[in-house]
Amino acid sequence: MATVPVKIQDPIRFGDGVELDAQSYKLRRAGRVLKLERIPLEILLLLVEQRGQIIAREHIVERVWGKGAFLDTDNSINSAIRKIRQVLKDDAEQPRFIQTITGQGYRFIAPVAETGPGLGPEVGKRPVATEVDAPRATAPAALSTRLKRPWPIRLILAGALLVLMIAAGAVSIRSRSSQSPQPPNGRLMLAVLPFENLTGDSSQDYFSDGLTEEMITQLGNLDPKQLGVIARTSVMHYKNSSTPLEQIGRELGVQYLLEGGVRRDSDHVRITAQLIQVKDQTHLWARKYDRDLSSLLVVQGEIAQEIADEIQLTLGDHRPPTANAMSSLSPQVYQAYDLYLKGQYFLSKRTIAGFQQAIEYFQQATAKDPNYARAYAGLADSYALLTGYSGAPSIKYMPQARAAALRALQIDDKLPDAHTALALIVQNYDWDWQTAEKEYRRAIELNPNYATAHHWYAEHLMWRGRFDDALRESERARQLDPLSLIIAADNGVILYYSRQYDRAIEKWRAVLEMDPDFGRAHLITAAYIEKGMFAEALANIESKRHPVGPPFYWALLACVNGRFQREPQSQHALQELERFSRQQKIDPGIIAWAYASTGNKKQAFAWLEKAYHQHSNALTALKVDPVYDLLRSDPRFQNLLQRVGLAP
Repeated sequence: MATVPVKIQDPIRFGDGVELDAQSYKLRRAGRVLKLERIPLEILLLLVEQRGQIIAREHIVERVWGKGAFLDTDNSINSAIRKIRQVLKDDAEQPRFIQTITGQGYRFIAPVAETGPGLGPEVGKRPVATEVDAPRATAPAALSTRLKRPWPIRLILAGALLVLMIAAGAVSIRSRSSQSPQPPNGRLMLAVLPFENLTGDSSQDYFSDGLTEEMITQLGNLDPKQLGVIARTSVMHYKNSSTPLEQIGRELGVQYLLEGGVRRDSDHVRITAQLIQVKDQTHLWARKYDRDLSSLLVVQGEIAQEIADEIQLTLGDHRPPTANAMSSLSPQVYQAYDLYLKGQYFLSKRTIAGFQQAIEYFQQATAKDPNYARAYAGLADSYALLTGYSGAPSIKYMPQARAAALRALQIDDKLPDAHTALALIVQNYDWDWQTAEKEYRRAIELNPNYATAHHWYAEHLMWRGRFDDALRESERARQLDPLSLIIAADNGVILYYSRQYDRAIEKWRAVLEMDPDFGRAHLITAAYIEKGMFAEALANIESKRHPVGPPFYWALLACVNGRFQREPQSQHALQELERFSRQQKIDPGIIAWAYASTGNKKQAFAWLEKAYHQHSNALTALKVDPVYDLLRSDPRFQNLLQRVGLAP
């Protein structure tokens, strides 16, 4: 027999000024919002709704996770109860709020007081599903109605927004909070916070992280002219974080947040998601989905569309396009999708080992599904980035990168990832600047919310000496990915190549304060050299934090010692660099750069020719790198610039 819940009058108060508002899904003490994660708050609501009664663990599992939940629910419940007690300052031995009944469950024992008038059974109530009145939804259309705002409030908001639009004479896309920055380009901004891995198994992080990225992609494609979506790199800063939502909204410059959790077993997946307005932390929309894994992409499309519908009033008359209808996946295609998520997980690590692991997973994904365009695009990115990060000759990986990118576009020529990958390849390997620009622009046209396209296009403009355009494009990337260290570091690179050394140093120092091991920001060494700060340059090279491998290490040592007029040390570094190159093939552009930095024109040009014949991506910097200033007046250098398409 099901327990009959006691309906909550919103809000209620108990203990030392604690207030629970079921409608807005908030817990406060003395007016201050208390941070409590979704699952603990869900359990607290259940206990308060059925206060005075013993709530069995099985009932908690059914309420929070559904029947037949496939995870370690005991540990999850124990953890949630601990978090509730911590927030309420409760003592398990002498409880004031939650009493543990050994072998039976938990009971809420504190007296409660209603703090506002009741709104009736249909308005202001948080519906409670029990075995009697609300069986768990199993069909796609059977969606939970929890936390939906009452119609009168929605109509009032709609009217207010309509008046605002009429007064403005256009769609109002201004920030809805004085504490949030003005949305860039007049767009509303949304962030998808990392979906919580609710399985208790860290090996499943790739799946929850993958779902996060998939939701970013789905929402980013819905209405990019009016809805901007923060990129994955920035939102992952809040993984397993207790940062207040208001602070997250301020740091990311967004008006809306989507948060949720996911768990799965071999056949099923459960996804919970809720849309939050940052201004007042109102929960605008919440759903719970129980599906077969074969329907995962269908669910993602549904979530994206329902969110678009929810914020449509704010977006104005322009209705976002309907999410692409997607059929269920066959077992083989789903396996390919799962392998793709694993590949993306390792690709995002931006390490040599991560790229190599990503390549393995993407290859397995394309073997399972030879028509999987996104897996080929991921493969192209992995090969192309591995070239730069490893210092390997371009010819080692770039042909595979090109083949993967072209295959992705053959399958789906509207895939922004594939256009961006191809742009990077033809830029770095072929020095085909016109095609690269066309491909970057096409990627941005297809998805203006794709931060990587803006980021790499900014770098493209930098190589061509268009520094003002590059800085503007870099700022667009930053708006979409405000906490990205690589975007910030590459903004410093633009400043460095435009000879703004002080600003570049300032930018790189800020990145290194956030992550002392972040490799790209250690280009600060080059700025120190150009500023004549040789002690600082040497100290940074020798720092234990400096992440460069042998070829870059010896090249930098040769440069700084040469410029510091320490000839023996510089020559030793050059000899070590060449010795290393005989043991292991490296990009000849690295050696050319080292000789150019020491003023050895003969060796510099000899190695530059080798770099040219091996399609070295190091030659993309010829037009802008200060190291080559000593060579610029030489006709041989002007001829090389002409051959790589960078001549004025």
